[in-house]
Amino acid sequence: MKRLLKQSIIGLSMAAMAGCTTLGPDYQPPEVDVPQQWQTSLEEIAAVADTQWWKLFNDPVLDELIRLALENNRDLRRAAARIREYVARVDIARSGLYPNLGYGANAARSQGSRNTPGAAPDGMSRVGDSYQAALSVGWELDLWGSIQRGTEAARANLLGAEHGRRALVLSLVSSVATAYIELLSLDRQLEIARNTLKRRAENVDLFRLQFEGGVVSELEVAQARAEYETTAILIPAIEQQIRITEFNLSVLLGRNPGAIVRHASIDDLVLPQVPGDLPSQLLLQRPDILQAEQDLIAANALIGVARAAYFPRISLTGLLGLASAELSTLLDGASGIWNAGAAMAGPIFSGGELDARLRVSEAVQQQLLQAYLSTIQRAFSDVDKALISAQKLREVLDASKRQVSALKDYTRYARERYDEGYVSYIEVLDAERRLFDAELEYTKRQGNSYVALVAIYRAMGGGWVGTAEAVADVVDFPAKDAGEPRRWWDYPPATEPASKKQP
Repeated sequence: MKRLLKQSIIGLSMAAMAGCTTLGPDYQPPEVDVPQQWQTSLEEIAAVADTQWWKLFNDPVLDELIRLALENNRDLRRAAARIREYVARVDIARSGLYPNLGYGANAARSQGSRNTPGAAPDGMSRVGDSYQAALSVGWELDLWGSIQRGTEAARANLLGAEHGRRALVLSLVSSVATAYIELLSLDRQLEIARNTLKRRAENVDLFRLQFEGGVVSELEVAQARAEYETTAILIPAIEQQIRITEFNLSVLLGRNPGAIVRHASIDDLVLPQVPGDLPSQLLLQRPDILQAEQDLIAANALIGVARAAYFPRISLTGLLGLASAELSTLLDGASGIWNAGAAMAGPIFSGGELDARLRVSEAVQQQLLQAYLSTIQRAFSDVDKALISAQKLREVLDASKRQVSALKDYTRYARERYDEGYVSYIEVLDAERRLFDAELEYTKRQGNSYVALVAIYRAMGGGWVGTAEAVADVVDFPAKDAGEPRRWWDYPPATEPASKKQP
């Protein structure tokens, strides 16, 4: 009988495993309409999307700031911890594919009633001891692929978390570069404002002396003082912006707000070439696109989990152990106990819950499909907008430079004619005011041109994200030869990403 029961259970489990099927649709990458080229194409072409593009600015301070941010940023460290969480979740999901082995032991003393059927007769003790030690095993057969689909979803969530971290790397590097460029632009604006204020202070002193000598009137003194105060108002505002930008950059670097040491001027930055004719396929490397696809893969797998809930669950159980009323005889051969069995349970009526759960999973999959396609469309739009912005801002910057040069000539001629008595001081003030405004605007546009380039690299993503990620000392997973049985890189994607299947 014992042998027959064992053979029956083994035969049932082998037959069940042979008949296993995975319910739910297998993931098929959706068709993606990839444009052959960008709407905006520039003459200057440089394949820099797969390099550490910030080094092209040729500023060691910027390089160091980005390195510090990649190593110390709190959000990046939190993302690394999130990846470790999803590694563990994959292990949890996979554990259902294997039998559970457990153990148990107990010792008890009890007293029975004399007033119940089968009670101990008078004169015999009602107190008894019992001892038991056993090993137990349980295994739910994954007949319908529910556990496999759950593991597939967990793996996709893990890879999505990793792509989310890469997206954070992309955003972090771009934000540090942008903040640093803004600092250099503000430094230059402050320098222009202070130099202008110094010249206007000298004008005020000069006109006061001329007024005392009867050369000029109070009107001209008042005009000089008004221009001085107008410039003085701008300086605290620029200094405030500098401090706020420094504080924001400090947070990106993972440290308390403080000053940012810098040595270069915005004029010292090298203006990199714009990657205008890079292939459209490059954009599909963007981490947010890859993350959106992994979300879609996970949702697709959960449809299979929902469908498997319609079918019965079959579990195999067993126990092998020892039981005795005396501790001294617990290890005797006659104390052996065992049992083996199989259980099956399935739904008959659930009030529509199973149907509703399936519809929910299918609707979520459709939502994430549209989100994935929308992410791709936004990405192409981001690149085209960044390209046209960089192109037009450079044209504006060139025109602004010519404007500053013309206003310098205008200011020089106005002062010469004023000294010769041909024009009033109002002409000089107008020329100086327009030159001051133009110099400030030129500096702002200069910074905007650099920021527009950063926006291009950010929009394109590309291989440089992986290059930057290698700098980040935030994922403390051990090396593959360190003896760890499973790590996140041991879990390949459930399917090849759509981005790699495009023609």
